[in-house]
Amino acid sequence: MADKNAHPTEERAEDLFRTVEAPAEAANRERSSKFLAFIYPVRNEEQIRGALDALRKRYFDATHHCYAWRLGPKGEAFRANDDGEPAGTAGKPILGQLLSHELTECLVAVVRYFGGTKLGVPGLIAAYREAAAEAIAAARIVERTVDRRIAVRFPYLAMNDVMRVVKELQPRIEEQTFDNLCTMRFTIRASRAGELAERLKKAGGSVEEEEA
Repeated sequence: MADKNAHPTEERAEDLFRTVEAPAEAANRERSSKFLAFIYPVRNEEQIRGALDALRKRYFDATHHCYAWRLGPKGEAFRANDDGEPAGTAGKPILGQLLSHELTECLVAVVRYFGGTKLGVPGLIAAYREAAAEAIAAARIVERTVDRRIAVRFPYLAMNDVMRVVKELQPRIEEQTFDNLCTMRFTIRASRAGELAERLKKAGGSVEEEEA
């Protein structure tokens, strides 16, 4: 787990990514408008829709519900939404904060209550950028691993050799069934999955590998 103050541009292993540990929120005012910012760890679009629906219900009287999200270890899936604000003034600066902090697997939403004074395009961009930055600052940033699942089937006679590999590489055991034909399923970080699979094969196992 990384310290939240670690510099976001430090080189990290290919199977590590930065996200937030738990939801967090912040609030600020820009002239007469109020901005409520929220950040959530998410794993899929269903979780994103659920979080946004809950915000819309809770703040049903707000003027705008703008957001941006990134999914995937490298943030390969992403979206930004202005929700009626001038194009590029809300979702894009929110997404920009996720990018500058190198965060993925998370959603940032900013709820705006319009106070009667127009901020203009530069003012809106600055306000949404600041709101997103404050939500990120309120969250605990952590590093997670990209994991792989490995299933191995082996005869009972190979038990000692298989368990020796498990003891040395210490994957997380998800399932295990011991009979004449034994089955075990593990989760291990991606960079070590190849070694685990090869050693299990040498120990007499039949191996299947899949993304966790």
